[in-house]
Amino acid sequence: MRPQFMDARQTAEYLNMSVTWVYRDAPRLGLAAHKFGAGRNAKLQFKVSEVDAWARQQRMD
Repeated sequence: MRPQFMDARQTAEYLNMSVTWVYRDAPRLGLAAHKFGAGRNAKLQFKVSEVDAWARQQRMD
C-alpha cells in the first residue's frame, strides 16, 4: 500500500527540489502542507495525491 503522506524531506526528493524550497516556496506556489501536532513538535506532512495533482498543474504544454 502506498503511503498517504510524505514529510518535507520526502516531498523534496519526490519533486527533485530542496527541503528549503518545500518549506519556503511551495506554500506560496499553492502546495499546502498538513500540520500534525502543535508547537515546536508539529510535523508538516504533504498528502501524496495533492502533491501529484499540484505537479500536474505545473506542467507546461
